[in-house]
Amino acid sequence: MEAMVLEAPGTPLKRVERPIPRPGQGQVLVKVGACGVCRTDLHILDGELDRPALPLVPGHEIVGRVAELGPGASGLEPGQRVGIPWLAGTCQACAPCLAGRENLCDAASFTGYDRDGGYAEYTVADARFALPMPERDTDAADAPLLCAGLIGHRAYRMAGDARRLGIYGFGAAAHIIAQVALREGRTVFAFTRPGDAASQAFALGLGAAWAGDAAQAPPEPLDAALIFAPSGALVPAALAAVAKGGTVVCAGIHMSDLPSFPYALLWGERVLRSVANLTRRDGLDFFRTIAAMDIVTSVTTFPLREANLALARLRAGQLQGAAVLIPGLGGEAAGG
Repeated sequence: MEAMVLEAPGTPLKRVERPIPRPGQGQVLVKVGACGVCRTDLHILDGELDRPALPLVPGHEIVGRVAELGPGASGLEPGQRVGIPWLAGTCQACAPCLAGRENLCDAASFTGYDRDGGYAEYTVADARFALPMPERDTDAADAPLLCAGLIGHRAYRMAGDARRLGIYGFGAAAHIIAQVALREGRTVFAFTRPGDAASQAFALGLGAAWAGDAAQAPPEPLDAALIFAPSGALVPAALAAVAKGGTVVCAGIHMSDLPSFPYALLWGERVLRSVANLTRRDGLDFFRTIAAMDIVTSVTTFPLREANLALARLRAGQLQGAAVLIPGLGGEAAGG
């Protein structure tokens, strides 16, 4: 099979031919239909997440079909459509796991980081952590739901019943969750990189009430803010933008260090919290939530072998929505 492999942090992915992997105990072999390109992949490539299992096939927004069941695998059938998310496995015995908070398991493993992911034609996954997906021919459109959607959903739930919702960093996760919020009757305010007129227009086109630079104050105080951009400098700005009693949620797996800020920004019972990974329950809840919402993902598709180009465009902020890799796809990148 064809695979894109990271051999060392700071180097481009290398296209290689590998044997198709065999599923082990409790695993399934999945033929990859599409794999989203996530900003976390950039953090891994750049060495900011510093313990990847090298050489590594990245990618954790995988949609595909079960090609083979390994010994002892249950709950799935050959040919079934599944999604493989960031969380690849947990101990299922520690206190967080037993309390339904498996996202906090100290022994957790992660797709495209501890285990090979979806930048390949096939991958293997723990059958217990492969999420059943609705039967439809929309692999490229659905791939971003497996991380951008799931992490966005977990962050969104932490905003509680906030009616005025600020979203910092209007990329893959933001454009999905903004649609959910709008369909639930909330008002969305979008914050982008300074001067990013294209992303601001994109947000307004989705229905945001306002879009501006991240350094700007919104036209009215926010009830909650979700930060998807990996910049710690946005935390004080978001705290300043939320009203007393408001919540700021840091939704990234990696974020640059927070600068010091005056206590007055936190005072007034404002809440600052983070999102750590996700749970299988998040996946089930999220897909149930959006089932009747007609959520539309904006994707640009790339052939698998052009993974480095997709990553470069994500790094440069040249995408609206998400990049998605398609094994076997020919030609140049295409919008969708």
